[in-house]
Amino acid sequence: MLLSLNVRDFVIVDQLDLDFHAGFTVLTGETGAGKSIILDALGLLMGDRADVGKIRDGAERAEIAAQFSIHNSPDLRAWLQDNELSGDEDDLLIRRLVDRNGRSRSFINGQQATQSQLKAIGEYLVDIHGQHAHQSLMRADTQRALLDAYAGSTQLARDVREAWQDWQQARRQREDAERLSRESEVERERLTWQINELSELNLQADEWPQLNQQHSRLANAAELAQTAQLAVDVLSDMDGNCLSLLSQVQNRLGRLSALDTRLAESLALLDSVDAELREVVYSLRSYGSDFDDDPKQLLDVEARLDVLMRIARKYRCTPEELPKKLADWQQQLAALEASTDQEALAVAESAALARYRAHAEALSGKRRQAANELSSRISTEMQRLAMEGARFAIELSAAAEPTANGLEAVEYLVAANQGSTLRPLAKVASGGELSRISLALQVVISQVASVPTLIFDEVDVGIGGRVAEVVGKLLRQLGERYQVLCVTHLPQVASCASQHWQVSKSGVDGRTVSRIQPLDQMQRIDELARMLGGEDITSTTRQHASEMLLANAE
Repeated sequence: MLLSLNVRDFVIVDQLDLDFHAGFTVLTGETGAGKSIILDALGLLMGDRADVGKIRDGAERAEIAAQFSIHNSPDLRAWLQDNELSGDEDDLLIRRLVDRNGRSRSFINGQQATQSQLKAIGEYLVDIHGQHAHQSLMRADTQRALLDAYAGSTQLARDVREAWQDWQQARRQREDAERLSRESEVERERLTWQINELSELNLQADEWPQLNQQHSRLANAAELAQTAQLAVDVLSDMDGNCLSLLSQVQNRLGRLSALDTRLAESLALLDSVDAELREVVYSLRSYGSDFDDDPKQLLDVEARLDVLMRIARKYRCTPEELPKKLADWQQQLAALEASTDQEALAVAESAALARYRAHAEALSGKRRQAANELSSRISTEMQRLAMEGARFAIELSAAAEPTANGLEAVEYLVAANQGSTLRPLAKVASGGELSRISLALQVVISQVASVPTLIFDEVDVGIGGRVAEVVGKLLRQLGERYQVLCVTHLPQVASCASQHWQVSKSGVDGRTVSRIQPLDQMQRIDELARMLGGEDITSTTRQHASEMLLANAE
């Protein structure tokens, strides 16, 4: 239940602090005084989109805060705990700030919250019936939503929609796989042929550079062998070779080093050169003896190079890239095979359809039961609202195919006069009749509401006289079970309230501000007299107002 509401710099309210009570409370006042500001403020706390245009002129930000009693709301307390937003066990605090720069901040029990969390929490707290509800009643989605709300199957309807979306996604995946399977058959054949062609080559890593090196060696075998032998001759075998000349130098320096020790260092270096030259000779002899000058081997290498070059040109890559090309094709083929596992996708689609049908059939059962009961109750309320002999019915017709909204279409039918045929609501109801039917719907559905606070914003537009008195009594009855707030222009409705607040506006420092004050008995008489007779309150209208209050006294 709503305990208090604090509003700062919102629309034409500079500061407003209200304490609420159980039962039926009305807000009255002249047109434009700001009666709907409270509802707009509560809507903002319940997750409505922030609008900087709602910030009072001259203020930097609007601030709205409310306190609710959640003592009898175990589901809400569990939700708060699950979302780590718990506070006092019995009370809930919500606060929202809207800055001039468009920034909006929200807090639940002092902890920052998101707009979606405000919307979620609002479903536990307040049910607002707008003054234009009778207009939306013409839409099929509104009619269906009202029936589901009465049936207590709003969550089940969401489950049906989610299951339908899952089923459609599974169906699209299966259909896409079938289409891809048809389209990719040629692609699979091409990849398979290309993979086989490259696999037959038995490609080795780094084969291309190794083949090129081998080809260069074999193609220049004679020159390599001759050069190696020439080097051996110069260094070791021919007359006057390097090693023999070096040996002579070493011998002479060795004899003279005894005369001058400074030659010892040079002699040591020559010894090192001698050892390295002998190692070079040994290596070149081995190179020459192992050299294989085989013309057939050269032909084989050239043939392999030619094959690799030809295949590389065919697939528009370099020979070095052929192994990677083969790996890529193998990966693509594997992906194609995996994406066309139609049997698994068909099983998934079948399971999704089964889940959808299970939810949808359960929803259909609840709708059938609720449609009969709701039709009867609304027909009864229509008699009380001066529509004697009128009938109301809810028709559930099987949909041509399963939809996100279930297995049936929901349509409201009405017979406005006794003996007339039931016809679609949008085709037969006049404006006044539609308003009364809408009010009957809202009253009946509110009687099964799970939220503690019901708000009616001028839902009595278009009615008056005895019907208005009936509406007031209906709202008062609701006030025995719920906290009911109603914005009204009708004195018959206002006189039925347990509490009466008056909304007025005045000029303060050159700006218009709105004020709300609770009325005592005498003030209520004056306000009802104003609603009955306008600004010129006479003793007759005051007497009439007093009689209305007395007639509706508890």
